[in-house]
Amino acid sequence: MRRTSPLKSGLASELANLPALDTTALKQRWRQVLKTDPPPRLSRPLLLRAVAHHLQEAVLGSLKPASRRFLDRTVYDLTTGKALKPPSPPFKPGTRLLREWHGQTYEVILLEDGVLFRGEHWRSLSEVARAITGTRWSGPRFFGLIASEVLHAPR
Repeated sequence: MRRTSPLKSGLASELANLPALDTTALKQRWRQVLKTDPPPRLSRPLLLRAVAHHLQEAVLGSLKPASRRFLDRTVYDLTTGKALKPPSPPFKPGTRLLREWHGQTYEVILLEDGVLFRGEHWRSLSEVARAITGTRWSGPRFFGLIASEVLHAPR
């Protein structure tokens, strides 16, 4: 049997009651939660969602710094017209990666804080790729975690 904390159960109750509030009461709740006045022309549905979001954030916590950086970078790329890159897939510590290079197979094991290669701890896949090839490589690209761009000849 799983128990929920009093804070979380109180949050669930408050979230369930928010839709019953009229716009004036929602604006008052906004002032209590965000310590500022709501924008004058904010629609009721958006007001409701914003108050619910901030209540959840207060109890459950906000985004991790890495997630916030990813979102900031995505917004920047969109506003400057850059192509969006998909996020790298997450790999668990202990994952083995194999790469054949010039007829020899290389194996690395991902760790919480780096990479294990030939019994030694390395800070990154890029350092390992550089050691193997003798040139600067993107480690994730070298080990096949990021697809290479396909170059097309002009038509």
